[in-house]
Amino acid sequence: MPELPEVETTRRGIAPYVENQQISEVIVRNGRLRVPVPEALADGLVGRYIGNLRRRAKYLLLPLENGQSEPGGQARTLLWHLGMSGSLRIAQVGDLPKKHDHVDLVFSNGHILRYHDPRRFGFVDWLAGDEYSDKRLARLGPEPLSPDFTGQRLYRLSRGKRVAVKPFLMDNQIVVGVGNIYATEALFMAGIDPRREAGRVSLARYQRLATAAQEVLAAAITQGGTTLRDFVSGQGEPGYFAQRLNVYGRHGEPCRRCGEELKRITLGQRASVYCPLCQR
Repeated sequence: MPELPEVETTRRGIAPYVENQQISEVIVRNGRLRVPVPEALADGLVGRYIGNLRRRAKYLLLPLENGQSEPGGQARTLLWHLGMSGSLRIAQVGDLPKKHDHVDLVFSNGHILRYHDPRRFGFVDWLAGDEYSDKRLARLGPEPLSPDFTGQRLYRLSRGKRVAVKPFLMDNQIVVGVGNIYATEALFMAGIDPRREAGRVSLARYQRLATAAQEVLAAAITQGGTTLRDFVSGQGEPGYFAQRLNVYGRHGEPCRRCGEELKRITLGQRASVYCPLCQR
């Protein structure tokens, strides 16, 4: 499943091709996604210009510049989620679609923003109001690379929590975008056992964890995301961060720090790998 670095990599990859470009055509080959594609999508997009792409958690926001407005004069914004296996890629007019290429935004400059999703768990929809009123975004926690995400926040929100620290860190109301891969890596970097109760982690250790999460996410974005079976960037290139993973997917192998065999457990229905010596 594309996580925050993969979505950010996608945003950066497609932005130069679609920002400030006029949409000339909308092609929907299969509108039966997790959220059905709006029937009047083309009516709201054709002739409009895409503004500066933004990302909130794992959502991409495509604002319409000088576009039609909702009642009350509010400009519309397109909300895109990649789901489990979706990807947005840049194609050219004349490039034949492949199986599972469900939606195309065709631009007057000859580029196509093409949505590919074998499992159809993603969606494209209108943002309902703004980021603070749309129910899909309204309750999200801070971005992990923003100043609002700190060890102090983790410590404060964890008091009295008996849930394990790993699913606590992966809670999008605590902080967005720290998915399974990056939570696993951050906990290793901070030396924290993923099974430890969130309420029993000290402030000093949460400060290390917040720093580790920021470092691992920033590195993944720089490297182009994590290599997942279904994920590719906006240009169709795979990510390369998986080559640097310390623990995720390496159960049974020796720890790169101490040589102890890495163990695999299940927490919150997600696989987790950790070092029984380095993490406590």
